[in-house]
Amino acid sequence: MRAWFTHLPGRWLQAEERAQLRAILPTLFGYHLLQLGDVYSKDCLTSSRIPHCVVLDEWPQETPPAGECERSEVRGSLEWLPIATDAIDTVVMPHTLEFTDDPHQVLREIDRILIPEGHAVILGFNPWSLWIFWRMALSWRGRPPWCGRFTSQARLKDWLQLLGFDIIEARRYFYRPPLSHKGLMRRLRFLDRIGQRWTPFFGAGYVVVARKRVATLTPIRPRWRPVRRPVASPELAGNSRSLAQGQHTRKTESQ
Repeated sequence: MRAWFTHLPGRWLQAEERAQLRAILPTLFGYHLLQLGDVYSKDCLTSSRIPHCVVLDEWPQETPPAGECERSEVRGSLEWLPIATDAIDTVVMPHTLEFTDDPHQVLREIDRILIPEGHAVILGFNPWSLWIFWRMALSWRGRPPWCGRFTSQARLKDWLQLLGFDIIEARRYFYRPPLSHKGLMRRLRFLDRIGQRWTPFFGAGYVVVARKRVATLTPIRPRWRPVRRPVASPELAGNSRSLAQGQHTRKTESQ
């Protein structure tokens, strides 16, 4: 996947996705940011205000791209993250779910490592875009991105909501066909404007921003009720005294 992003049309899509992240990441704060999957040829985290950035991949780049944040490269499994629970403020996932064996497990791990109210930024390929024709024609070669398992934006939002996430933002982008001709791709830029306005459903890529929801317990005040003790009425009290005196009189006469 990394090699595809270094050539056309991958470079065009990478530029668009970096623009999407430049609009999103400055609004997210914290101390630790984790990127799952090292697919880009350029650092996509430069716009983040979070000082410590970690990029985790099963095969990270030997020479990581330069960036403004303190970036660390870690090798590890995407499905069993070597990270403590409730430790990460923001997770960025550029096309991570399409090329993992168990995307549900990856999302469960994201839910585990995010702090309460932490954010997940997930970028993916839209299976219903115009790129579907290229995917149908080229998937048999087994080369990315066409061999990936594309997940629709709607399904991804359902998965996140089942895990207890709130969907903050969701958008689609890039409406040009995946062509390798540089001049033609430039001339087709108008399709992005038309698609964004008239046919947003058919964007080649999408981004979803979700926040980890934390259930809060609302204390309920106990309703204290006074204990009602039985109180004898005067008539009952008088009858009980008369009854006691009568019993005492009969006992005396019998003696």
